[in-house]
Amino acid sequence: MIVTKSSAMIENLCKIKQKAELVNGEIIFIPPTGDEPNRAGGSIYVSLRQHEKKIKKGRSFTDNTGFKVNLPNRQSFSPDVAFHIGESAGMKFVEGAPVFAVEVRSEGDYGKYAEAQMKQKREDYFNAGTLVVWDVDLLSEDVIRVYRAENPDQPTIYQRGEIAEAEPAVPDWQMPVDDLFD
Repeated sequence: MIVTKSSAMIENLCKIKQKAELVNGEIIFIPPTGDEPNRAGGSIYVSLRQHEKKIKKGRSFTDNTGFKVNLPNRQSFSPDVAFHIGESAGMKFVEGAPVFAVEVRSEGDYGKYAEAQMKQKREDYFNAGTLVVWDVDLLSEDVIRVYRAENPDQPTIYQRGEIAEAEPAVPDWQMPVDDLFD
Protein backbone atom coordinates (compact mmCIF):
# COMPACT_ATOMS: atom_id res chain seq x y z
CA MET A 1 0.00 0.00 0.00
CA ILE A 2 1.34 3.41 -0.96
CA VAL A 3 0.78 6.03 1.72
CA THR A 4 0.46 9.52 0.29
CA LYS A 5 1.19 12.62 2.31
CA SER A 6 -2.54 13.36 2.38
CA SER A 7 -3.53 9.91 3.67
CA ALA A 8 -0.71 10.00 6.21
CA MET A 9 -1.97 13.37 7.40
CA ILE A 10 -5.52 11.99 7.72
CA GLU A 11 -4.12 9.10 9.78
CA ASN A 12 -2.47 11.66 12.08
CA LEU A 13 -5.66 13.71 12.25
CA CYS A 14 -7.55 10.62 13.46
CA LYS A 15 -5.23 10.40 16.48
CA ILE A 16 -5.73 13.96 17.67
CA LYS A 17 -7.86 14.25 20.76
CA GLN A 18 -9.32 17.61 19.79
CA LYS A 19 -11.64 18.82 17.04
CA ALA A 20 -9.55 19.65 13.97
CA GLU A 21 -9.60 19.75 10.17
CA LEU A 22 -6.93 19.21 7.54
CA VAL A 23 -6.62 22.34 5.37
CA ASN A 24 -3.76 23.18 3.01
CA GLY A 25 -1.74 20.30 4.44
CA GLU A 26 -1.98 21.69 7.98
CA ILE A 27 -3.97 20.50 10.95
CA ILE A 28 -6.27 23.34 11.99
CA PHE A 29 -7.50 23.05 15.57
CA ILE A 30 -11.06 24.12 16.29
CA PRO A 31 -11.67 25.43 19.81
CA PRO A 32 -14.42 23.90 21.94
CA THR A 33 -17.80 25.55 21.68
CA GLY A 34 -19.88 27.17 24.38
CA ASP A 35 -23.15 26.28 26.04
CA GLU A 36 -25.71 27.78 23.66
CA PRO A 37 -23.99 26.94 20.34
CA ASN A 38 -23.55 23.32 21.45
CA ARG A 39 -27.17 22.98 22.56
CA ALA A 40 -28.39 24.53 19.28
CA GLY A 41 -26.30 22.02 17.31
CA GLY A 42 -27.69 19.23 19.48
CA SER A 43 -31.25 20.34 18.73
CA ILE A 44 -30.55 20.27 14.99
CA TYR A 45 -28.98 16.80 15.26
CA VAL A 46 -31.95 15.37 17.22
CA SER A 47 -34.40 16.72 14.64
CA LEU A 48 -32.32 15.35 11.74
CA ARG A 49 -31.93 11.96 13.44
CA GLN A 50 -35.70 11.67 13.89
CA HIS A 51 -36.16 12.50 10.20
CA GLU A 52 -33.50 9.94 9.22
CA LYS A 53 -35.37 7.21 11.11
CA LYS A 54 -38.63 8.21 9.41
CA ILE A 55 -37.29 8.24 5.84
CA LYS A 56 -34.78 5.39 6.34
CA LYS A 57 -32.24 7.14 4.14
CA GLY A 58 -29.03 8.97 4.94
CA ARG A 59 -27.20 9.34 8.23
CA SER A 60 -27.13 12.19 10.74
CA PHE A 61 -23.91 13.14 12.52
CA THR A 62 -23.08 15.16 15.61
CA ASP A 63 -20.23 17.56 16.25
CA ASN A 64 -16.65 16.36 15.74
CA THR A 65 -17.34 13.74 13.06
CA GLY A 66 -14.57 13.69 10.45
CA PHE A 67 -15.46 13.74 6.76
CA LYS A 68 -12.60 12.85 4.42
CA VAL A 69 -12.58 14.82 1.14
CA ASN A 70 -10.13 15.29 -1.68
CA LEU A 71 -9.85 18.97 -2.58
CA PRO A 72 -6.61 20.70 -3.56
CA ASN A 73 -6.73 22.82 -0.39
CA ARG A 74 -8.72 20.65 2.03
CA GLN A 75 -8.72 17.03 3.06
CA SER A 76 -11.36 17.02 5.80
CA PHE A 77 -14.36 18.69 7.37
CA SER A 78 -15.70 18.48 10.90
CA PRO A 79 -19.06 20.28 10.89
CA ASP A 80 -21.16 20.87 13.99
CA VAL A 81 -23.98 18.77 12.51
CA ALA A 82 -24.19 16.93 9.21
CA PHE A 83 -26.34 14.66 7.05
CA HIS A 84 -24.59 12.22 4.71
CA ILE A 85 -25.83 9.83 2.05
CA GLY A 86 -23.60 6.80 1.85
CA GLU A 87 -22.27 3.73 3.55
CA SER A 88 -21.06 3.53 7.11
CA ALA A 89 -17.32 4.03 7.50
CA GLY A 90 -17.21 2.00 10.68
CA MET A 91 -14.57 3.46 12.97
CA LYS A 92 -12.96 5.57 10.21
CA PHE A 93 -13.72 9.07 8.95
CA VAL A 94 -16.79 9.26 6.71
CA GLU A 95 -15.81 9.15 3.02
CA GLY A 96 -16.89 12.24 1.10
CA ALA A 97 -18.64 15.45 2.01
CA PRO A 98 -22.00 15.52 3.74
CA VAL A 99 -24.94 16.63 1.59
CA PHE A 100 -25.92 18.98 4.42
CA ALA A 101 -23.52 20.68 6.84
CA VAL A 102 -24.28 22.93 9.79
CA GLU A 103 -21.82 25.43 11.22
CA VAL A 104 -23.02 26.99 14.49
CA ARG A 105 -21.13 30.17 15.34
CA SER A 106 -19.16 30.26 18.58
CA GLU A 107 -17.62 33.25 20.35
CA GLY A 108 -14.65 33.46 17.98
CA ASP A 109 -16.72 33.30 14.79
CA TYR A 110 -17.26 37.03 14.40
CA GLY A 111 -15.41 39.78 12.59
CA LYS A 112 -13.92 40.28 9.12
CA TYR A 113 -11.37 37.47 9.35
CA ALA A 114 -13.92 34.95 10.67
CA GLU A 115 -16.41 35.90 7.92
CA ALA A 116 -13.75 35.32 5.25
CA GLN A 117 -12.86 31.94 6.75
CA MET A 118 -16.51 30.88 6.87
CA LYS A 119 -17.07 31.95 3.26
CA GLN A 120 -14.01 29.93 2.16
CA LYS A 121 -15.21 26.91 4.11
CA ARG A 122 -18.65 27.11 2.46
CA GLU A 123 -16.94 27.23 -0.95
CA ASP A 124 -14.93 24.16 0.04
CA TYR A 125 -18.09 22.36 1.13
CA PHE A 126 -19.74 23.10 -2.22
CA ASN A 127 -16.63 22.11 -4.20
CA ALA A 128 -16.58 18.80 -2.30
CA GLY A 129 -20.23 18.07 -3.13
CA THR A 130 -22.23 19.46 -0.22
CA LEU A 131 -25.61 20.76 -1.39
CA VAL A 132 -26.65 22.92 1.57
CA VAL A 133 -24.77 24.67 4.38
CA TRP A 134 -26.45 26.31 7.35
CA ASP A 135 -24.70 29.23 9.03
CA VAL A 136 -26.36 29.42 12.46
CA ASP A 137 -25.88 32.70 14.32
CA LEU A 138 -27.66 32.74 17.68
CA LEU A 139 -26.75 36.41 18.25
CA SER A 140 -28.28 37.69 15.01
CA GLU A 141 -31.85 38.47 14.06
CA ASP A 142 -31.08 36.38 10.95
CA VAL A 143 -30.57 33.18 12.95
CA ILE A 144 -30.14 30.70 10.09
CA ARG A 145 -28.64 31.52 6.72
CA VAL A 146 -29.21 28.66 4.29
CA TYR A 147 -26.58 28.58 1.54
CA ARG A 148 -27.15 26.30 -1.45
CA ALA A 149 -24.58 25.04 -3.93
CA GLU A 150 -26.63 26.23 -6.91
CA ASN A 151 -26.69 29.83 -5.63
CA PRO A 152 -24.00 30.18 -2.94
CA ASP A 153 -24.09 33.98 -2.68
CA GLN A 154 -27.84 34.30 -2.03
CA PRO A 155 -28.75 32.67 1.28
CA THR A 156 -32.30 32.07 2.39
CA ILE A 157 -32.69 33.66 5.82
CA TYR A 158 -34.78 32.34 8.70
CA GLN A 159 -35.59 34.22 11.88
CA ARG A 160 -37.31 33.33 15.14
CA GLY A 161 -40.90 32.24 14.60
CA GLU A 162 -40.09 30.72 11.19
CA ILE A 163 -39.51 27.15 10.01
CA ALA A 164 -36.11 26.44 8.40
CA GLU A 165 -35.35 23.75 5.81
CA ALA A 166 -32.40 22.23 3.97
CA GLU A 167 -33.80 21.53 0.50
CA PRO A 168 -32.63 19.82 -1.68
CA ALA A 169 -30.12 18.09 0.62
CA VAL A 170 -32.65 16.78 3.15
CA PRO A 171 -36.03 16.62 1.40
CA ASP A 172 -39.15 17.13 3.50
CA TRP A 173 -37.23 17.99 6.67
CA GLN A 174 -38.03 21.19 8.53
CA MET A 175 -37.15 22.62 11.91
CA PRO A 176 -38.57 25.55 13.86
CA VAL A 177 -35.90 28.21 14.40
CA ASP A 178 -37.20 28.69 17.95
CA ASP A 179 -36.08 25.11 18.77
CA LEU A 180 -32.49 26.39 18.73
CA PHE A 181 -33.19 28.43 21.84
CA ASP A 182 -34.88 25.83 24.09
